[in-house]
Amino acid sequence: MTVSASDGSVGRRAVVLGGSMAGLLAARVLADAFDEVVVVDRDRLTGVTEARRGVPQGRHVHGLLARGQQILDELFPGFTERAVAAGIPTGDLGELRWFFNGKRLRPAATGCICVSTDRPVLEAHVRDGVQERPNVRFMEEYDILGPTATADGRRVTGVRAQHGDAEPEVVEADLVVDATGRGSRTPAWLEEMGHARPREERIKIDLSYTTRHYRLPDESILNGDLSINPVSTPATPRGAFFSRVGHGRSIVSLTGVLGDSAPTDDEGFDAWLRSLPVPDVHDAVKDAEPLDEPVAFHYPVSVRRRYEELESFPDRFIVLGDAACSFNPVYGQGMTVAALEALTLRSHLERGIPEPLPFLKDIAGVIEAPWQISAGGDLAFPEVEGPRPPELQMANAYMALLQSAATKDRQVTRAFMRVAGLVDPADALMSPEMIYRVLKSGTPPQPAPAG
Repeated sequence: MTVSASDGSVGRRAVVLGGSMAGLLAARVLADAFDEVVVVDRDRLTGVTEARRGVPQGRHVHGLLARGQQILDELFPGFTERAVAAGIPTGDLGELRWFFNGKRLRPAATGCICVSTDRPVLEAHVRDGVQERPNVRFMEEYDILGPTATADGRRVTGVRAQHGDAEPEVVEADLVVDATGRGSRTPAWLEEMGHARPREERIKIDLSYTTRHYRLPDESILNGDLSINPVSTPATPRGAFFSRVGHGRSIVSLTGVLGDSAPTDDEGFDAWLRSLPVPDVHDAVKDAEPLDEPVAFHYPVSVRRRYEELESFPDRFIVLGDAACSFNPVYGQGMTVAALEALTLRSHLERGIPEPLPFLKDIAGVIEAPWQISAGGDLAFPEVEGPRPPELQMANAYMALLQSAATKDRQVTRAFMRVAGLVDPADALMSPEMIYRVLKSGTPPQPAPAG
């Protein structure tokens, strides 16, 4: 017998596939609209504060952009205050130690808060907030076998999942949300249900992260700075992110592109640190105590799945997070875009159970600007394959001038960081005043030395 939804809700049960940030934020907004929300994940979730098997990038530096922090405070009132009370450092995004092409940007107050912690710790704080909702439950350590659907494939009715060697279970649902990340099997599931696969846009950057944690002998050597970030650019392709993450611990992630990767042995890791365009990160950790061995993570390609272009999509089924678009992680956009998509989901729930294609079209709008930032930045590397229309070449040339101008002009830094933090729209960088400042102070970067 079908059980109807209670008064005030749009449905009886929603199932979220995947318990990472995108899935947790989706579960949070669904909890306001459904009688029950079930989060299914192959990992153990409850009480976990270490990197999980299902989130291999979780060991590395993660940035929660300013807009993401604002949304977490909206969905979980007091989130930032509780994080600070728990020992998580925060700071103004524009006052971090940023370097582009070997030169430091002029620090500027932006009003944008950066929350600096390990990904598993941040995820645990969000998960705690979700678990406080009495109508949310977790199915942990379950393999997701796939959605169940009507015979004609026009409507998803639930999900099949399996715990260990037990018999598979069917969890019926009025809405199923795929938040399983970049390894999402939705393209194959769509084909099995008689729909087309989405077109994919792929930008092959062949990124590597090599990460180590440290305990500094004296954090005063940082002069109060929360983070030191020599960013990878075509002129200085080797980069790094150094951040204080609380309780006396710091993290360093070394970034390489186009197949260049920092070694995981002590001598090779240190040599890479010394090869960076500025000495600041090496100086910060040269006398520090390593807390673990370096570990590497490879990210070969950014993928955007164009679900919004499909002519048909099964009802009661939507996709979001990295399952829809997986960004180059050096731009720190993934968690914040997932938060923006959660707000989009909330707005659709105000009208009832979301219709898939209108929802997918709306999140395509959320994805567009961050994708242009990350894909455009990657295509600034001549070796990266992809189309470079004249407008992209002009945008990349302007961005290089803007980054140069920001080494001299605090107002340029402020505008740049507010756009990078996804707080202000990209056209804020194209106002007449900003163009004047960029052209006045910016100079093109010198190419990287041969070899």
